[in-house]
Amino acid sequence: MEPGRLEAGCDEAGRGPLAGPVYAAAVILPPDFFHPLLDDSKKMSEKAREELRPVIEREALAWAVEAVSAEEIDRLNILGASLEGMRRAVRKLAVRPDFLLIDGNRFRPFDGYPYRTVVHGDATYASIAAASVLAKTWRDERMRELARQYPQYGWDHNMGYPTPEHIAALKAYGPTPEHRKSFHPKELEPSLFQEND
Repeated sequence: MEPGRLEAGCDEAGRGPLAGPVYAAAVILPPDFFHPLLDDSKKMSEKAREELRPVIEREALAWAVEAVSAEEIDRLNILGASLEGMRRAVRKLAVRPDFLLIDGNRFRPFDGYPYRTVVHGDATYASIAAASVLAKTWRDERMRELARQYPQYGWDHNMGYPTPEHIAALKAYGPTPEHRKSFHPKELEPSLFQEND
């Protein structure tokens, strides 16, 4: 981080699941922020992520989380939807950042923001790691809510990922409006998601 520069870390959660939205977050941390639990959210336990979420939300200079629906994912493709989520989160920040740090290797310029893409950025920059924690915890919370609406798919613990249980439920019950129709896992070929003529 350059002295005096407000950097927003951006990351997403939920690119791989068959169901549910993809979530993106943008976080501006104070320059002296440190927490021993903070890491790439995928390396953290659920308990650690849940413990850290309120700390980030309380101590960040600004933060925002945005969801992009399954319907939008089908329209934009998952990369486009992930990038759109990040743009929405940045635009929602209460403070305009001077610079964006983007997890991954793809981004599209918008609103004149200078940016850098960083592969494994959530393991390199605290602000990206914080964004990954918020995106993951907010998405998990939403999937647990959706699991109450569609209990047969096990979303309260598989979070929409293509586990054997989720695949079996799809074969037995078919897709819901929360399923991404553009995703075609090999376990479902011929796909249940294809429209019948």
